Amino acid sequence: MRILVVLIFFSSFWHTSDTSVPKKSSKTTTKVSKSRNLKETKSSPRIGMVLDAYNGIEVYYNGDIENVIGRNTTPDGYNLGLKYQCVEFVKRYYYYHYKHKMPNTYGHAKQFFNPELPDRKYNSSRGLYQFSNGSMYPPDPGDILVFDGNDENPYGHIGIVTMNKDNVVEMIQQNVGQSTRSSFQLLKRHNKYYLADSNVLGWLRKA
Repeated sequence: MRILVVLIFFSSFWHTSDTSVPKKSSKTTTKVSKSRNLKETKSSPRIGMVLDAYNGIEVYYNGDIENVIGRNTTPDGYNLGLKYQCVEFVKRYYYYHYKHKMPNTYGHAKQFFNPELPDRKYNSSRGLYQFSNGSMYPPDPGDILVFDGNDENPYGHIGIVTMNKDNVVEMIQQNVGQSTRSSFQLLKRHNKYYLADSNVLGWLRKA
């Protein structure tokens, strides 16, 4: 009887002492600064689920950054881009919020910025004015932030400025997992404005 009690005790201890917790993933999909993640839900989000919105234009969950589930076009045939990539949100925002159609409806995110244009010149491909990272004019809410590509993401990234306050610029974005907002420090040197991220090429603005 004593031997049986001892065996039951050790069996109970063995099955209740495993308290290991899975480690948080350190994987990142793109270079962003001070990214704000949405609170985790009890179940994993599904592709196409609404994560956030700005001025009534919604940000959708895309899962893996390389996911594509078809092209999104407007009722009049205007190409908004591939669902639910970062470009698709930006073009959808400009189309529905500003009623703006870009003359060139294709291209990767980094190709929205023309490096050959001087600061504050008209980007005819996008129908918008272009400002370099190092412009005399800081980014304003509604501007399009354009990021260069890197080793992890050769296509670049793109988002919409939502706030410029106290030397901090906030951006809303699509296709960075569940992270929909990023913020960047705004610096001023020799009367020019810089966002403290080496991948920022500049910003675009509707006249």
